[in-house]
Amino acid sequence: MANITIIGAGNMARGIGTRMATGRHQLQFLARTPEHATALAEELAGQGASVTAGAIDEQITGDVVVLATPYEAAVEFAQSAGEGLNGKVVVEISNPVDWASFDRLVTPDDSSAAEEVAKRVPPGVPVVKAFNTTFAGTLVKGEVAGQNLDVLIAGDDEGAKTTVADLVESGGLRPIDTGPLRRARQLEHLGFLHMALQDTLGTGYRSAVKLIAP
Repeated sequence: MANITIIGAGNMARGIGTRMATGRHQLQFLARTPEHATALAEELAGQGASVTAGAIDEQITGDVVVLATPYEAAVEFAQSAGEGLNGKVVVEISNPVDWASFDRLVTPDDSSAAEEVAKRVPPGVPVVKAFNTTFAGTLVKGEVAGQNLDVLIAGDDEGAKTTVADLVESGGLRPIDTGPLRRARQLEHLGFLHMALQDTLGTGYRSAVKLIAP
């Protein structure tokens, strides 16, 4: 059983938290609005999970810290948390979309959201990209059309990737190692494409990216 801190209390925090609760892990939710974190904690506790909640500046108790926030907030938290992230594995999940135009990513061409977060955490703190191609509602269910979700993972620290992969698997999902952290650039473009196709396909953010072989 792992101890996990989830930063944020929105839909992705609920989805990831639900999967981690399924894996019987201990959860801490921290959010800018503590009432939102408390409400989410109470929701999952009602399902049998061990959960605490608090404000975003409270002490981080988890060994794994999931930044379940938009890109800009993830970067800000990574910088402000400072030494509080020492000894942790940081999981960055965002797709850094330009929401005004919805036609590009806001990160530099030679970087990604995960790499930008990695620049701001203390030296030696591993950052892993994960969950950016899975939608919140599908995470709550853990599957689409009877297929378990694939969670694509990227990172430079093999031990940190193994830790995240084990958590993903414990939540009933399939982890897929896509390579080093720079691979997050392609994952974020895939995540953006998946989002952009929702209106065209009419799937209402209920679809999944799935790798299947015979």
